[in-house]
Amino acid sequence: MTTPPEIKGWCPGALRPMMSGDGLVVRIRPFGGRLRRAQVDGLATLAAAHGNGLIDLSSRGNIQIRGVREDSHPKLIDGLARMGLVDETPEIESRRNMLVTPFWLTGDSTERFTAELTAALSAEDAPRIPHKFGFAVDTGREPVLQTASADIRLERDAGGGFILLADGLPAGKPVTSDSMVSEALALAHWFVAHRGAHNRMAALLASGQRLPAGFFVPRQRQSYQPKPGFTPLGAMVGLAFGQLQVETLASLAKHGGLRMTPWRMLLVESARQLPEIEDLITDPDDPLLRIVACTGAPRCPQGFIETRPIARQLAPHLSDGQFLHVSGCAKGCAHPRPAPLTVTGTPDGLNLIENGHASDAPARENLTLQDLTKAI
Repeated sequence: MTTPPEIKGWCPGALRPMMSGDGLVVRIRPFGGRLRRAQVDGLATLAAAHGNGLIDLSSRGNIQIRGVREDSHPKLIDGLARMGLVDETPEIESRRNMLVTPFWLTGDSTERFTAELTAALSAEDAPRIPHKFGFAVDTGREPVLQTASADIRLERDAGGGFILLADGLPAGKPVTSDSMVSEALALAHWFVAHRGAHNRMAALLASGQRLPAGFFVPRQRQSYQPKPGFTPLGAMVGLAFGQLQVETLASLAKHGGLRMTPWRMLLVESARQLPEIEDLITDPDDPLLRIVACTGAPRCPQGFIETRPIARQLAPHLSDGQFLHVSGCAKGCAHPRPAPLTVTGTPDGLNLIENGHASDAPARENLTLQDLTKAI
């Protein structure tokens, strides 16, 4: 009988890192979803000095330094603190779980809401939300973060007004620019008071719990599809599986500040040409952009397979538009939602799941890589 994978129930931070197969994973939550050029360069230097040279971008717009030694962690935190990249306490850090649309302009409502929400979540009376509970500040003209993980969402309706959304429902509550953040905090307090054993908003609402009155304005449906290329604010570049070397990060620092995204992509501010740097994906048709693969073995102690070599071998066999999730175990950390195709590693081989999660019953099981190339 296979031992079920261990579910931690929390995400790593900088002040509270998580041990993995290659050392500590130190997750940095950039304030406002942005790193200034000096911070990018400093992060590359710190990651080279205290990590194993690998950096991950998470699906929540965070950046992770891998392979940090326990005796080196205090020096890493000291360096991050000097650059203004850590919170005062681990508790504040865990609450400041925010996604921000990368397409904000200096002085606009998104920048204001992000700053106000950051301050509110750092206050002593902030709601004691679960570790994986998060917010999305998606208040551009059109939403771009609806496919990303969040529990409370700040958006605009079709008429341009602001609405507050509880994840899992199609309608939001109309709010003003002055009440948006206070209403978001009130909704978070409501969740804490009613959540019971639930850690996520959508799960609570699916259980039958009803929201307070006022959530009736239809939300816009997202049409934005992220891809590498130019935007009015700079160049969007992709990273296979969201991972890069410290040398790549240091090279990016020469081109501009970075805005985080949940799509394993980075927006290089003010870049007028796509940086020609190894490891970057600039071709919007590259099939690696349509594959999500977790760290896998041996860097994850729960992984049964080396996920990314398998993903690279399967990439040329994907048909146009086909999406694939490769998971080292049944947890499916890298893509917790259903996927059209999922390959899950097991002690006996590879399972292929169609339109499901990594833990769902497979359509075919105990496959070889050669079997998979034919099956997809």
